[in-house]
Amino acid sequence: MTYDFDLFVIGAGSGGVRAARFAAGYGARVAVAESRYLGGTCVNVGCVPKKLLVYGAHFAEDFEQAQGFGWSLGEAGFDWPTLIANKNREIERLNGVYRNLLVNSGVTLLEGHARLLDEHSVELDGQRYSAKHILIATGGWPFIPDFPGSEHAITSNEAFFLKQLPKRVLVVGGGYIAVEFASIFHGLGAETSLLYRRELFLRGFDGAVRQHLREELTKRGVDLQFNSDIERIDKQADGSLQATLQDGRVMHADCIFYATGRRPMLDNLGLENTSVELDDDGSIRVDEHYRTTSPSILAIGDVIGRVQLTPVALAEGMAVARQLFKPEEYRAVDYQTIPTAVFSLPNIGTVGLSEEQAKSAGHSVEVYESRFRPMKLTLTECQERTLMKLVVDADSDRVLGCHLVGPDAGEIIQGLAVALKAGATKQTFDDTIGVHPTAAEEFVTMRTPVAS
Repeated sequence: MTYDFDLFVIGAGSGGVRAARFAAGYGARVAVAESRYLGGTCVNVGCVPKKLLVYGAHFAEDFEQAQGFGWSLGEAGFDWPTLIANKNREIERLNGVYRNLLVNSGVTLLEGHARLLDEHSVELDGQRYSAKHILIATGGWPFIPDFPGSEHAITSNEAFFLKQLPKRVLVVGGGYIAVEFASIFHGLGAETSLLYRRELFLRGFDGAVRQHLREELTKRGVDLQFNSDIERIDKQADGSLQATLQDGRVMHADCIFYATGRRPMLDNLGLENTSVELDDDGSIRVDEHYRTTSPSILAIGDVIGRVQLTPVALAEGMAVARQLFKPEEYRAVDYQTIPTAVFSLPNIGTVGLSEEQAKSAGHSVEVYESRFRPMKLTLTECQERTLMKLVVDADSDRVLGCHLVGPDAGEIIQGLAVALKAGATKQTFDDTIGVHPTAAEEFVTMRTPVAS
């Protein structure tokens, strides 16, 4: 049978664009459909604008610390609309970059909502297209639980387009998005509370990292409310919001931001017209080669519910393109040693196993840990402390995990990820000469384990 395309990609986010570009480069006839914005969540309402807001939020600390180095500054002022306007301009530029990447790769770009008609057919704006392979890369969408007044809450989607910076913000959630936005709002001057229904945020991260961030956010003045959840939200006559908690307490805010998870974006996708099956969490079920239960339909990225990170979606997109059109170059995605950064203030960087995960996996563990005040802060009044931690297998000496809370954690952890990927041992770290004076050199100077 002759098809219109060899590959039809639904979704022009990071994974979909990568798969489309590489497939086209291998000689395939490729189309990409996108109904919202080029670049997906990451470029438009995720990592990129979030990082820009994190940069903006950090200036208040920089101005304060500058005094210790002899700088006399006038009273600083912050204008939220200026930040958002400049952010929007940069995102529009990146949308154009993604458009050019696709078009210059020979990909047919179709802007509209694509819906599956069967295992090999897609409908968009009344037009039917056939394809030998269809790739679903529609990503995820923020989820707010249903409760009285939940319509008054916002998510990350709306936060990037607020007209003004709210004076009082309640952030609800315990994942990385929650702690990042709590840091952003607080750093930019909003009175910020973080509510989480469990004992401590960042479940799944190393315990020392979680505790250290708790201490640092408290030092900064972020109001942390654990074992707390909202029962209802009522809008007041002056436009403010009243949150009634499950324990009966009442809190007032101008904005209530929910970061309580994301769901696969499958709305009106037409999956019912195919044999594609879902897992219990609502994500698309795929095998190790990203094939769904319909052999001609594949899926990658947030929609399959594995590791929801942009670089992972990129790797999966490349793997699909190679598997379909350049099998001799195919390499499976390794999910074992994925570095992660959380752009809270201070930042978190982590790669490999946490202490808890290593012990659960049966390793005999040695832990090396250092907490110190960074050199940059010694001339200031700031009492922020950095945490660095290595988790080592006592039998093989292999470093199982590296964890960092402090400035530029994301930049530092990338190099350590290469070391762990290469199988570095603690002896390798010990034999490596440090870069002095830096915070990063602490990773190669820790000699005595703190726990086993």
